Amino acid sequence: MPIIVNLDVMMAKRKMSLNELSDKVELTLSNLSILKTGKAKAIRFSTLETICEALDCQPGDILEFVKEKE
Repeated sequence: MPIIVNLDVMMAKRKMSLNELSDKVELTLSNLSILKTGKAKAIRFSTLETICEALDCQPGDILEFVKEKE
């Protein structure tokens, strides 16, 4: 998949655990885990906004496009 989720990187930079982020953004641990591992098929802008507010970052800090090799 060409979209890479760097949520774990931003959490490490902010020294925030998955439990802490879950509490701040009011998402279940399982949903955050699915997003963190890149298994999510979609994310709502409102969810992305809340995560960015909690981690004090930009959407581009969390999501990255990597072109697939042909």
